[in-house]
Amino acid sequence: MKMIQAIIKPFKLEEVKDALVEMGVHGMTVTEVKGLGRQKGNKETYRGAEYTTDFVPKVKIEVLVEDSLMPRVIEAIMLSARTGSIGDGKIFVSDLNSLVRVRTGETGGSAL
Repeated sequence: MKMIQAIIKPFKLEEVKDALVEMGVHGMTVTEVKGLGRQKGNKETYRGAEYTTDFVPKVKIEVLVEDSLMPRVIEAIMLSARTGSIGDGKIFVSDLNSLVRVRTGETGGSAL
């Protein structure tokens, strides 16, 4: 099993969610996060003073999938999150050693 974490632009969340649900991904965790990277933050004006915010708002999606589904999930995230401009995000893939469904005690792939 794999854990796929994707950091994307917030306005792309619905598009990514729809693509994952369409391909049979049954669950995901979404967290609002802030990141610092090549996008270099934003310049904003507050009460006449201009200031730079280094951290840019992003959304982090976490999905657990069987190994065989991983390439398709990554492709779906890439295609639906891509805008072609800087700051589109990153995808991280980790091996998942164990998984337990709290309610039933199921383990492994059946707990997905």
